[in-house]
Amino acid sequence: MDTLYRKVEAALDTIRPYLEADGGNVEVIEITQDQILKIELKGACKTCSMSSMTMKSGIEETIRRAVPEIKEIISVN
Repeated sequence: MDTLYRKVEAALDTIRPYLEADGGNVEVIEITQDQILKIELKGACKTCSMSSMTMKSGIEETIRRAVPEIKEIISVN
Protein backbone atom coordinates (compact mmCIF):
# COMPACT_ATOMS: atom_id res chain seq x y z
CA MET A 1 0.00 0.00 0.00
CA ASP A 2 2.98 2.28 0.59
CA THR A 3 3.90 2.27 -3.10
CA LEU A 4 0.35 3.15 -4.07
CA TYR A 5 0.38 6.06 -1.61
CA ARG A 6 3.64 7.37 -3.07
CA LYS A 7 2.25 7.13 -6.62
CA VAL A 8 -0.89 9.04 -5.61
CA GLU A 9 1.17 11.73 -3.85
CA ALA A 10 3.44 12.07 -6.90
CA ALA A 11 0.38 12.53 -9.13
CA LEU A 12 -1.09 15.11 -6.74
CA ASP A 13 2.24 16.95 -6.64
CA THR A 14 1.82 17.69 -10.35
CA ILE A 15 -1.38 19.67 -9.72
CA ARG A 16 -0.68 21.06 -6.24
CA PRO A 17 1.01 24.24 -7.58
CA TYR A 18 -2.25 25.18 -9.30
CA LEU A 19 -4.30 24.53 -6.18
CA GLU A 20 -1.82 26.41 -4.01
CA ALA A 21 -1.84 29.38 -6.40
CA ASP A 22 -5.54 29.76 -5.55
CA GLY A 23 -4.98 29.31 -1.82
CA GLY A 24 -5.95 25.64 -1.64
CA ASN A 25 -4.51 22.15 -1.52
CA VAL A 26 -5.51 18.50 -1.38
CA GLU A 27 -4.69 15.87 1.24
CA VAL A 28 -4.82 12.08 1.05
CA ILE A 29 -6.97 10.84 3.93
CA GLU A 30 -6.94 7.12 3.19
CA ILE A 31 -6.40 4.48 0.54
CA THR A 32 -8.61 1.54 1.46
CA GLN A 33 -7.80 -2.15 0.97
CA ASP A 34 -10.00 -2.19 -2.13
CA GLN A 35 -8.14 0.76 -3.70
CA ILE A 36 -10.61 3.53 -2.90
CA LEU A 37 -8.86 6.84 -2.44
CA LYS A 38 -10.31 9.30 0.05
CA ILE A 39 -9.07 12.86 -0.24
CA GLU A 40 -9.91 16.19 1.33
CA LEU A 41 -9.77 19.56 -0.37
CA LYS A 42 -8.07 22.15 1.84
CA GLY A 43 -8.03 25.91 2.20
CA ALA A 44 -9.77 27.91 -0.51
CA CYS A 45 -10.50 24.70 -2.46
CA LYS A 46 -12.82 23.55 0.32
CA THR A 47 -15.29 26.40 -0.19
CA CYS A 48 -14.66 27.35 -3.82
CA SER A 49 -17.70 27.20 -6.11
CA MET A 50 -15.50 25.46 -8.70
CA SER A 51 -14.34 22.72 -6.31
CA SER A 52 -16.46 20.02 -7.98
CA MET A 53 -14.89 20.88 -11.34
CA THR A 54 -11.44 20.89 -9.75
CA MET A 55 -12.20 17.50 -8.26
CA LYS A 56 -13.52 15.90 -11.47
CA SER A 57 -11.42 17.52 -14.18
CA GLY A 58 -8.21 18.12 -12.30
CA ILE A 59 -7.66 15.78 -9.41
CA GLU A 60 -9.57 12.66 -10.52
CA GLU A 61 -8.28 12.78 -14.08
CA THR A 62 -4.68 13.23 -12.94
CA ILE A 63 -4.88 10.34 -10.47
CA ARG A 64 -6.66 7.98 -12.88
CA ARG A 65 -4.01 8.60 -15.53
CA ALA A 66 -1.05 8.20 -13.17
CA VAL A 67 -2.43 5.51 -10.83
CA PRO A 68 -4.89 3.29 -12.71
CA GLU A 69 -5.00 0.88 -9.75
CA ILE A 70 -7.23 3.35 -7.89
CA LYS A 71 -10.81 2.21 -8.43
CA GLU A 72 -12.68 5.18 -6.96
CA ILE A 73 -11.88 8.65 -5.66
CA ILE A 74 -14.01 10.16 -2.93
CA SER A 75 -13.84 13.68 -1.57
CA VAL A 76 -14.61 13.64 2.15
CA ASN A 77 -15.42 17.39 2.27
